[in-house]
Amino acid sequence: MRTAGDPDEEDLVFTDLSPRILSQQLDEMGTPVGRDAIATWLDEAGIRRRQIRKDIAGGEHPDRNAQFERIAEFIEEYESAGNPCFSMDTKAKEHLGKLYRKGRIRGNKSFQAFDHDFPSWADGVVIPHGIFDQKLNRGHINIGLSRDTTEFACDSFRWYWNRIGKQRYPAATSILLTCDGGGSNSSRKYIFKYDLERLSDAIGLPIRIAHYPPYCSKYNPIERRFFPHLGRACSGMLFDTIETVVRLMRRAVTTTGLKTTVNVIRRCYKTGRNATDEMKQNLQIQYDEFLPRWNYTALPNYGQ
Repeated sequence: MRTAGDPDEEDLVFTDLSPRILSQQLDEMGTPVGRDAIATWLDEAGIRRRQIRKDIAGGEHPDRNAQFERIAEFIEEYESAGNPCFSMDTKAKEHLGKLYRKGRIRGNKSFQAFDHDFPSWADGVVIPHGIFDQKLNRGHINIGLSRDTTEFACDSFRWYWNRIGKQRYPAATSILLTCDGGGSNSSRKYIFKYDLERLSDAIGLPIRIAHYPPYCSKYNPIERRFFPHLGRACSGMLFDTIETVVRLMRRAVTTTGLKTTVNVIRRCYKTGRNATDEMKQNLQIQYDEFLPRWNYTALPNYGQ
């Protein structure tokens, strides 16, 4: 047994040796102990097989706590008014076809996949854009087959709102979206704000955006309450066809009431779009006085 050398983990006791190897070493030292007994002792001592946890933040922003408090205020305000709050994000891209995926399932034999995970051997890509309603415990996935762009993210929410969201919140007067600060909903991209205005125009409602601070995307509710169940539903299964992916993701349910709907967006999106000077000048985004880079609202143009 060894203890960690890091002062922050002085209470961490670990071994990278299996019970069989430990049994052999003890036998060579003149203290024979069976590997089953060693395994039992390790379990009782809480020394179990564990994976590395991503708990150490890559940094901390000085406005971190202030923004968390502001987001909590927004959620309370919207829920009290009967308006919807959604958490959204894009899950990691995966390849379509007979490529290896992590996880295990029960079966009389294993699925067969290519012996190398070359992207060129894939039949396409799967880009799951998620929208999570934490009040109703409902998740939705729009599967993109092209690129994860700001336009795709806004199209994803437009589809969701027009077919699901507004049926659940027919009296909504505004929408709150919480998201991280990078990727297709980057807080730094004018093109996201431009596409967000087009989205607000299309659905006819104000859309308030609240970004989580840098290094804090894991606190976005979708990351903790939806995506893990989505991953579990798809674990160990081949994404051989888009129909299989849809069927698997729809199985992301829990005994506490989570249900999942899935749709496929087949539109092709171009990368490399940037906001022009004209776009920037014509933006009507309303920035909050408090942390405006993370808190702002897109208002629909009712005159159109």
